[in-house]
Amino acid sequence: MSSQPPPQPSPAARNGLTWFDRFSYVIYVLFTLEVGLFLLIYPWMQPLWSQNFLFHLSPQWHPMFMSNYFRGAVSGLGVLNLYISAAHALRLKSVLFGR
Repeated sequence: MSSQPPPQPSPAARNGLTWFDRFSYVIYVLFTLEVGLFLLIYPWMQPLWSQNFLFHLSPQWHPMFMSNYFRGAVSGLGVLNLYISAAHALRLKSVLFGR
């Protein structure tokens, strides 16, 4: 009777992630990066920001939308998204390769 060592689990089985989970994680990192860059830059692009279709739906709110404080708040959400993206990007290697 020969005793063979038990088969070693694959890296995917060790951390319990499938290829779809890994792909979804990469897409999430890229999505949060893109949204963060958009929210950081777009409010300060003068002709594009002021011609937004949504601003014309409620003209009484137009001064608030054009306020630097509102633009700064939107840019702050962009910075938050960039932070989330960077935090997840630092974990990307361990998620993809199971280390």
